[in-house]
Amino acid sequence: MSDLLTLNGVSAGYGPVSVLHGIELAVPERSITAVVGANGAGKTTLLRTIMGQIRPSAGSIRMGGTDLSKVKVEDMVRNGLALVPEGRGVITELTVDENLRLGGLWRGNSAESSRTLAEVYELFEPLQNRRKSAGHQLSGGERQMLAIGRALMAKPKLLLLDEPSLGLAPRITAQILQLLGRLRDETGLTVLLIEQNVRSALSVADHGVVLNLGRVVAARPAAELAADTDLRHTYLGF
Repeated sequence: MSDLLTLNGVSAGYGPVSVLHGIELAVPERSITAVVGANGAGKTTLLRTIMGQIRPSAGSIRMGGTDLSKVKVEDMVRNGLALVPEGRGVITELTVDENLRLGGLWRGNSAESSRTLAEVYELFEPLQNRRKSAGHQLSGGERQMLAIGRALMAKPKLLLLDEPSLGLAPRITAQILQLLGRLRDETGLTVLLIEQNVRSALSVADHGVVLNLGRVVAARPAAELAADTDLRHTYLGF
């Protein structure tokens, strides 16, 4: 299995404040990679750097043959990346249907977008009956489904998710994470997942990466990380 995304020696931060320090990371295609760590470890900064919202001060980020550090933020989706940010980012004034169609707007092919829309509704059955409901009328779980569905409308090769379980009940969290596994298995989607629920993230992931103070301290198969008692106690708090 080849790597879809690679980071080599990536450092980044906010102005003079350095957050990431020499990050080495590989995300194999058709897999789920979970990045875990304590608050302040640099997880969200990592996703923002990959998406071009923060430019690295050192190192390289490559997806396939493309150097992402040279791609404009607005062109990242065209290069096969989609981000579901923390807080879900649903446009609450728009309906479910309008939010989803907005996600596929840049593709310009109405027939293809309609097919993708039907696929998204099939994946997220609770949204079927809410397609005319405004975003503010949805539950937290429905909003998260909508945010992921809108990202999938762009037909990404790599889906980036920042804390998808935040504020959700455990049952809904389990449904969301199980869906990611289904997308990997049935569509070949590659997922890079930032998740506060470490146990759940490692249970669905193929690979795990532990960040601590902006540095990678472990990168192994997810099952191995979950079984490493010393590592869990030191960096993950369980």
